[in-house]
Amino acid sequence: MRHDRWIVIGGTVAITILAWIYILTGAETGMSVRSMTIVSLFPHRTVGTAISQQWTLTYGIIMLFMWWVMMIAMMTPSATPMILLYARAMRHAETNGQLTRDAASATRFAIGYLIAWLGFSCTATAAQWALERFGLLSGIWMASASPGLSAAILIVGGVYQLSPWKHRCLKHCRAPAEFLSRRRRTGKLGALRMGIEHGTFCVGCCWVLMAVLFIGGIMNVLWIAVLAMFVLLEKLAPHGHWVARITGVMLFVWGIAMIAA
Repeated sequence: MRHDRWIVIGGTVAITILAWIYILTGAETGMSVRSMTIVSLFPHRTVGTAISQQWTLTYGIIMLFMWWVMMIAMMTPSATPMILLYARAMRHAETNGQLTRDAASATRFAIGYLIAWLGFSCTATAAQWALERFGLLSGIWMASASPGLSAAILIVGGVYQLSPWKHRCLKHCRAPAEFLSRRRRTGKLGALRMGIEHGTFCVGCCWVLMAVLFIGGIMNVLWIAVLAMFVLLEKLAPHGHWVARITGVMLFVWGIAMIAA
């Protein structure tokens, strides 16, 4: 228990590495390395005509798990400071006799956080199925086959990045101590609920960046890495709120260029 900080760090690093390994090996989708590493600002030109994939229950479960593991790989690093702070706060409360000893509270908090992203993954999987069904997304490349769809995602995303809703969620993610002091809950379910609540704010903060995957390719590991970097900068960099604003402008300009092209 004296080394709980290193246990938390080791655990988050381990699940992040495992998630990235799963993605890099294709996430059971059968995608080639080439299709996972093509980068284009106008992906619909590469994709061409959308080719639908036959969706079965098994395939749907694979897609859901792919989305969830991808979110774990992208979001766990930026969530680690909050998990560490929560573990430290709980340890301090236990030492002072304010709480009974609970070695697994940080684990439940992390599980709650990932449950929130599981909810997002369900929505993303449903959106992927619908977009493929209407011929807007290639089932083979898992990328947008429609410049209109790409432009809409980018313009809406750019506007959202500059909106007060985005910055309220980002402020929450950048101020973990304030979250712990205002929304502290006790008990086993309390840790889980706090994790879900924190994860919900993170979904509100980052869903736009995740939606960009529909443009460049849901399983495109280069896009995944770039977007994960932007998430880290927004949440952990000294001037992360400006990173969010600059990203919003970039997305908006990219969307206009998508229409013009």
